[in-house]
Amino acid sequence: MLELKKVCKSYGDKNVLRDFCYTFENGIYGLLGANGAGKSTLMNLITDNVRRNSGEILYNGKEIFEMGKDYRELIGYMPQQQGFYENFSARMFLNYISELKGIKKKEAKKQIDELLMLVNLSDVADNKIGGFSGGMKQRVLLAQALLGNPKILILDEPTAGLDPKERVNFRNYIQKLSRAKIILVATHVVSDIETIADRILVMKDGNLVADDSPEVLVQLAGGNNLEDVYMHYFGESEDS
Repeated sequence: MLELKKVCKSYGDKNVLRDFCYTFENGIYGLLGANGAGKSTLMNLITDNVRRNSGEILYNGKEIFEMGKDYRELIGYMPQQQGFYENFSARMFLNYISELKGIKKKEAKKQIDELLMLVNLSDVADNKIGGFSGGMKQRVLLAQALLGNPKILILDEPTAGLDPKERVNFRNYIQKLSRAKIILVATHVVSDIETIADRILVMKDGNLVADDSPEVLVQLAGGNNLEDVYMHYFGESEDS
C-alpha cells in the first residue's frame, strides 16, 4: 500500500501539487490531465526523484525517506525522456541496469532474456542502441523498468513510438502484472489506459478533481469513452 498524505510541491511561486491525498493498492491507475496538471511531478515524488515541500508518502505505513534504498529497490520507472549509452547494446544496457539494481548475475541473465523476448528485441539484443528507432528505444526503457520485479511500476508515456500490435501486447502484459503491483500510467493515448486501468485519476492544476473507474467517469461525463471525459474536464485546451 502506498499512501500520499497532504503532499505539496512547488517550484518558486508555482504550486504544482496541492495537498494531494491518495492511497494506492495493487492495480493499474491511469493519470489523466492536461500539460502542467501535475502528473509528472506526482510520479517524480513517488519515485523519490524530487523532494516534496510538505506532506507524507508512506509505503506499508513507513515513510519512504526513512526506508531510503529499501524503498527505491521497490520502484520500476520508465521515464518519458530517452537516455542511453548509445554504444551499448540492448543486452549490455539491461545488464548495466541490473547491476545498479543489485540483481545477481544468474537471475539477471534469466530476467533479461525474458524481457527482451517480451518487448520483441531478442533478435537485435546485441545491436547498438544508437541504431535503434524511437519505438525500439521505448521498448528497451520498458524492459529496464521491469528488471528486478518491482512492486511499484511508474510508466510515463510508455507506448510512445509503439505500433498497434506492440501496444496491445504491452497492455496485455501490464494487465497481468497488476495483480501483484501498483502500476501508474501517464499517457496522452487515453485508449491505452481506458482498456486496462482499474481507476483513473483526473488531475487539474495540481489537484485531484475526479477518481473512479473508467466506466463510471465516462458515464458521469455523459460520453462514450475516456476521450470524452478528457474533453469534459479540459475542453479544447491542453496547455493549462
